Amino acid sequence: MNLLEKIESRSAKVCVVGLGYVGLPLAVEKAKAGYTVIGIDVQKEKVNWVNSGHNYIGDVVEDDLRHLVEAGKLKATTNFDIISKCDVVTICVPTPLDKFKQPDVSYIVSTSEEILKRMHKDMLIILESTTYPGTTEEVVLPILSRSGLHIGTDFYLAFSPERVDPGNKLYKTKNTPKVVGGVTPACTIHAKALYENVLEAPVFAASSPRVAEMEKILENTFRIVNIALINEMAILCDRMNINIWEVIEAAKTKPYGFMPFYPGAGVGGHCIPIDPFYLTYKAREYDYHTRLIELAGEINDSMPEFVVQKLMKALNRQGKPLKGSKILILGITYKADIDDIRESPALKA
Repeated sequence: MNLLEKIESRSAKVCVVGLGYVGLPLAVEKAKAGYTVIGIDVQKEKVNWVNSGHNYIGDVVEDDLRHLVEAGKLKATTNFDIISKCDVVTICVPTPLDKFKQPDVSYIVSTSEEILKRMHKDMLIILESTTYPGTTEEVVLPILSRSGLHIGTDFYLAFSPERVDPGNKLYKTKNTPKVVGGVTPACTIHAKALYENVLEAPVFAASSPRVAEMEKILENTFRIVNIALINEMAILCDRMNINIWEVIEAAKTKPYGFMPFYPGAGVGGHCIPIDPFYLTYKAREYDYHTRLIELAGEINDSMPEFVVQKLMKALNRQGKPLKGSKILILGITYKADIDDIRESPALKA
């Protein structure tokens, strides 16, 4: 039985590297689809939680996790050697920015090196971590090619960007449309077949990993730019003594050409404040500066200071200085009804 037949029959063994906000929900859905799934994480605590059936990610139902573990469909380990026994490996590792807003792909590199040591013929590797266009072919592929195996015939490599919206009541991993882009047409066919078995949503086949990588950046750049626009409008409305919330409600009455965004203390989470700057980094290679993205970042980064200034003025009207006042902050996470404080603007205020 070849790899495609294993994928289609759900007899392929699947490995998910990284059991965080992206990896664990993905591992659960693949196991629910009938695959035997092994999760790898360097954090022993996460591995122990998974193997005991205890959930630590909001978008995962604990009963589902416990049932899959008890049924032997899902388990976790810190040992990368399990990769040698798997047919599919999905990479869901962090891709942070350093203090200079430069991409850090070291986790992708180290994971690819671990896979290389244990590669075998008829293996599918899918990168899900958000990164700059070109990473799959310029970073991951050269590492895996050192195995001596041939891309598109001996092994298959694709990029399929994660789409996770923590706290979203309607769209979860299971029903969110997926994009896949393989290095070769055969790579795309294998990755698409896997996700069509796992998801209850359409799977769009991009012509290359670069297209799939860029579309993910476009998704989040769209959001950071529009958030910056509404934040700037909020600052201006504040100075003009106009209620920005009423302005938005009025604008929402237009049935076309407008999508409501809402002002806040900035942007947070692992995606919106980070992903667009992967593109600003890559754009310099082509002698281009993404001015709109950088300006949007500046506006959003200034919002915590704006909120503090508003607070200071409110205290002054009561005859109280900001210094020495006791301030109660209700909510530190970057959005409502989740437990994720990554990049939360509340931490910068």
